[in-house]
Amino acid sequence: MSLPEAVLLDRDGVINFDSPDYILTPEQWEPIPGSAEAIGRLTRAGIPVAICSNQSGLGRGMMNEELFHAIHAKMLLAIEEAGGMLTHSAYCPHTPEEKCSCRKPLPGLIFEALDALDVKAADALMIGDSTRDIEAAHAAGVDSILVQTGYGNAEMILQRSLVINPEIKAFDNLASAVDALFEGII
Repeated sequence: MSLPEAVLLDRDGVINFDSPDYILTPEQWEPIPGSAEAIGRLTRAGIPVAICSNQSGLGRGMMNEELFHAIHAKMLLAIEEAGGMLTHSAYCPHTPEEKCSCRKPLPGLIFEALDALDVKAADALMIGDSTRDIEAAHAAGVDSILVQTGYGNAEMILQRSLVINPEIKAFDNLASAVDALFEGII
């Protein structure tokens, strides 16, 4: 694969450590080592980066908009300090029960990011840590890869993702995925 025209990232489990109890405060947001720097490498290479992230803690009333934006600001600062930039952030605040079209595994967030970046699906790459991410990318016609930094069972996630995309590759973390991208391994 040649370098994509855009990279779409899940947030929790890809950029920052995830928790089964959600990331609900800025203090709980902790970057995965090397993730902000990897976004910086993409930015310096002229590849726009967008986030596509389910954030049902908002819809569940577990956090308010102010806390959500404070978490986002902390993440943006870490990325900017590493020389990176997010061109677009697409978030789904809905609960699964709301049956919206943006919540992954549906492709709404992916389509929003592609539209915002003015990039065709075939020219983008989604990097996620869950089967939901891979399903959403597949439904949108976007190639995808896995990172194994989420809180789920990484081997089970890989096996389920291989059913969706038999050629999917998995990497230890975002930094190693971006290294492979620049080395032409992906």
